[in-house]
Amino acid sequence: MHKDAKTLDNNTVIEGDICIIGAGAAGISMALDWKDTSYKVILLEGGGFEYDEKVQELYAGKTTGQKYFPLKSARLHYFGGTTGHWAGMCAPLDPIDFKERNWVPNSGWPISKNDLDPFYAKANKVLKLGPYNYEYEYWNNELPNLTPFPFDHNVVWNKMWQFSQARYGDLYKKEILEARNIHLYTYANAVDIKTNDNITQVKEIIVKNYAGKTHTVKAKNFVMACGTIQNARLLLASNSQAPQGLGNHNDLVGRYFQEHLEVASAELWLTKPFPTNLYSWEYGVTKASAELAITPEVQAKEKILNGTASLQPLSVAKYQKPRMETWQDGDPRKSLENVFENWGEAAEKAKGEKGNIEHAYQLNTRIEQAPNPNSRVTIGKEKDELGMPRANLHWELTPLDKYSVRKIYQILGRQVGIAGIGRIRLNEFLRDENDDTFPDSTNGGWHHMGTTRMADDAKKGVVDSNCQVHGISNLFIAGAACYPTSGAPNPTLTLTALSLRLSDYLKNTFRY
Repeated sequence: MHKDAKTLDNNTVIEGDICIIGAGAAGISMALDWKDTSYKVILLEGGGFEYDEKVQELYAGKTTGQKYFPLKSARLHYFGGTTGHWAGMCAPLDPIDFKERNWVPNSGWPISKNDLDPFYAKANKVLKLGPYNYEYEYWNNELPNLTPFPFDHNVVWNKMWQFSQARYGDLYKKEILEARNIHLYTYANAVDIKTNDNITQVKEIIVKNYAGKTHTVKAKNFVMACGTIQNARLLLASNSQAPQGLGNHNDLVGRYFQEHLEVASAELWLTKPFPTNLYSWEYGVTKASAELAITPEVQAKEKILNGTASLQPLSVAKYQKPRMETWQDGDPRKSLENVFENWGEAAEKAKGEKGNIEHAYQLNTRIEQAPNPNSRVTIGKEKDELGMPRANLHWELTPLDKYSVRKIYQILGRQVGIAGIGRIRLNEFLRDENDDTFPDSTNGGWHHMGTTRMADDAKKGVVDSNCQVHGISNLFIAGAACYPTSGAPNPTLTLTALSLRLSDYLKNTFRY
């Protein structure tokens, strides 16, 4: 069932058993998990089914610190969320990502990968992927010509990826609309959360839209699935009863914002061609491919973060501009056009490249960001059209981030030399070991994580291991906002698995 909240009578009261705020990957996955149950599910989406400039403007905000994309164009604000233009890269986090690492401050999850494995398997199906198997040996038997580089497997391993083409807005719209117990309300922007007097239970959510309508949503349980920045923004803005914001009694809401650093870091020059499909990827064609990763044992020995290196033909990559440069328009559609235009120009120029460069590659890093409390989302005095304070992002990196990127390529360089297949040349920004800064050309992955991090101790996190906001019995957070650490893979597979785990927990609580 679907209703446009702009068409409802003003001050309509909407009631259900569970209210999910946000119809992106996390929210839609959870709603579908409740399909055909006896419970009434309220699914709120701030936008409609198509891009709407006035709705997108609600995401605008300021950025400081390390150069970042315009906040307005870093997310899509309509049904399906940012899956509307994602690349579909999927891989689970590694076991080490969940562990407390003494060389990574503020690391460690209160759950393990084993706790997520059953839900990773379910998430694979939601994302229309292949089997929940990310082992090189499996895919080597399934696909042709996956010959790996001859590296020491105790030092470097091949982390496998699968690729989804799931655009949730297209894929699941019909199913959501036809589900008898799922009630989707579009143009219903959550702007305030009201609790009981002692702030231990949510009573209702206030929603607004630019048609001037205000509505109230009541439910037994509320799940925030608005995205990492917007989840923090809504909690901080809900400050009429808790002046510092809901869930923020320990000043943690908005802190530990994390991104994946995606940056061209080195060049690999092979002495001769190395024919393999293992490290290449073509959208819509490739089922699985690999990136080079450092083993957990070497990570611990070298005290580095977890990251991967991907290969791109240098003949093309040398002509591509950093995405941080081409994605600077506030309109995400125009930024996407700018990126594709640059890629097309680079491909044309590469056609004339001949000689040794034909077996040379740019090595691109994808690495977790060290959890940093100073990297954070806040709200300011400026308000949007609905009267809600805008979000501001301060993105701050640490020396551990730079050290880890540099060390990964020093390790890979030794392996390439030992194998006798070529040489690695570090990019200029990595050569001075006393320089901890990153250039403005450093890309983020548009992967927002960590602002309502998970911890059993309320002094260390905003939500507990079941994604419940500490101290508020019926308020939960779904998605990558809950990540204590971010790992190397794109977050969609894991945030879907984590959301399905939360869904399972809530189903069990409803039974009692």
